Amino acid sequence: MLYWALMFLVVALIAAIFGFGGIASTATGIAQILFVVALVLFVVSLLANFLRRSP
Repeated sequence: MLYWALMFLVVALIAAIFGFGGIASTATGIAQILFVVALVLFVVSLLANFLRRSP
């Protein structure tokens, strides 16, 4: 998931360099959403692992 977020960020940067503002803003938005989803999944995974290990 973080790989895809990074790829959309790269696409956004390249589009911004060439002046495609609409594509850049869309790719940036997708990258932000994917990053937040990956972050939430990471926190849920940490909590599940913590709760499973406690006696």
